[in-house]
Amino acid sequence: MATIETIRAEALRALLPPPRLRLSEWIEREVHLPDGVSSQPGLVRLWPFQREIADAIGDPLIERVTLVKPVRVGFTTLLTSAVASFVANDPAPILCLLPAEADCRDYVVSDVEPIFGASPAVAAALSGDLDEAGRNTLLSRRFPGGSLKVVAAKAPRNLRRHNVRLLFIDEADGMEATSEGSPILLAERRTLSFPDRKIVLGSTPVHEETSHVLRAYAQSDMRVFEVPCPNCGTFEEITWDAITWDEGAPETARWRCPHCAAEIEERHKPAMVAAGQWRATRPEVAGHAGFRLNALVSLHANAAWAKLAVEFVAAKDDPSTLQTFVNTILGQGWRNDGEELDETGMAARAESFNLDLIPAEVLVLTVGCDVQHDRLELTYCGWTESGCALILGHRVIWGPYDAEETWAALDELLQERFPHLLGGRMAIDAAAVDAGDGTSMHRVTAFCTPRTRRKVLAIKGAPGNRPMIERAGSTTKTGARLWIVGVDTVKGQLFARFPRPALMRFSDTLPAVWFEQAASERAVVRYARGQPVRSFVRIPGRRAEALDCTVYAFAARQVVTINPESRRDALSRAEPLVVAKKPVLASSWMQRR
Repeated sequence: MATIETIRAEALRALLPPPRLRLSEWIEREVHLPDGVSSQPGLVRLWPFQREIADAIGDPLIERVTLVKPVRVGFTTLLTSAVASFVANDPAPILCLLPAEADCRDYVVSDVEPIFGASPAVAAALSGDLDEAGRNTLLSRRFPGGSLKVVAAKAPRNLRRHNVRLLFIDEADGMEATSEGSPILLAERRTLSFPDRKIVLGSTPVHEETSHVLRAYAQSDMRVFEVPCPNCGTFEEITWDAITWDEGAPETARWRCPHCAAEIEERHKPAMVAAGQWRATRPEVAGHAGFRLNALVSLHANAAWAKLAVEFVAAKDDPSTLQTFVNTILGQGWRNDGEELDETGMAARAESFNLDLIPAEVLVLTVGCDVQHDRLELTYCGWTESGCALILGHRVIWGPYDAEETWAALDELLQERFPHLLGGRMAIDAAAVDAGDGTSMHRVTAFCTPRTRRKVLAIKGAPGNRPMIERAGSTTKTGARLWIVGVDTVKGQLFARFPRPALMRFSDTLPAVWFEQAASERAVVRYARGQPVRSFVRIPGRRAEALDCTVYAFAARQVVTINPESRRDALSRAEPLVVAKKPVLASSWMQRR
């Protein structure tokens, strides 16, 4: 029995124009890379694994193309070349969807305009004044027979009023659901009026359980790129578990063939890749070509196995840097081993250091302050040169949030200098004070604004895939400017760090309730507006002040830049060391269970 895909393919075949150059051949004949866009300007020369991807994009019988991609495989050039081909040869309404407005502008300025301008076959397509008759702008161009719009997924209105035949989606895993639902689904709906539509979706995967591109790839024919072993001739995908090197010498990295166990050196890779081929692991799927790549087959000089092995060794001990390696080099989604923290295990690792004498390895000191209606809570976090975080102490200032005395006490604490084991005293480098509560926001910004030069920042947490901290684009009603903390991003790092002694250490002066609060949330995956979203939810019955304070202290670290040697010298010379107990604002509440 004929399937819907087979019927569609036969119908389209009858309408096809006479055969022309395959897309990969056209790109290599017509698309030019100018100086400044590529280290090798001139005609595009596709790598062997790029050609079948290009031909799938140009094949009218294939409706969808999905690419799970790492970095260093030239996807942006391939994407731009494919758009250029349709503009020159098969004009139609084209929509390019990227995560944010800044991505759109950078893509047009850095890739589209230079490549189009340098390629004679398409040079005239986007020519003319940008504001000609109000029709052309930087992100919206018209040409005979079609148009090109580059829009951001963050604004749902960008996806209205556009009916397009060709949809290109880049960095899909960087796109989050909006108030109107998934921007990817909204964009796909704009193609429904075209029976010959084309949807190309590519992205570096982020989290395995919520990845858009991995979910799309699972619905495709799931192609993998295999190369022949120079020793036995068997075709096999090069995966990270088959890369080996001598103990302590990642620069000796080589590939071990899973079939004959021969160890193949880097010098053989170009010939192996040139002879490589794509294999569909689900050949029964028609109309949806899916490609999965990793950087191990890239012929880029910075993707040599030895270089990647060195990067891995440097990244493997820190979950945040290891995730980057897994995502961007291996092209795999990240999955955390544990999604709920063990407070007992964390407390059992407590060590005998505190604010009375800061350890010698601590070179930066940040504070996170959580604002409650009857108190302010502060967690002090020290940072080593290697990035290890030491939770040095926790303090509570009791008093109404709107009382002058409360903020005077906070100001005094933030100006305190602490004895340091190197011989001097250490000041607080940055503090982040929570202004997320609408009730207390004005009071917090009034306190922080005049202290901005001391890096006392009024912050507001925001969920989703965001930077750890960034300045808000607009001011509050009173003219103050907040800093936005990507709380889910920071909590993702904390959940990976908390169980690892090499990345997170705790003072034995922290009360048991601090650890209970630090482990007060768990990571879950839920569906929001039709798509899976990874978030952190409160464990019932627990308070989260310690966790929130730690999140803010981590965010504050991002705005501090030091020279380690200069800082050590300053801490050694600053003041004579006087080890003395200072009064500490103790919290009876923190002792309650």
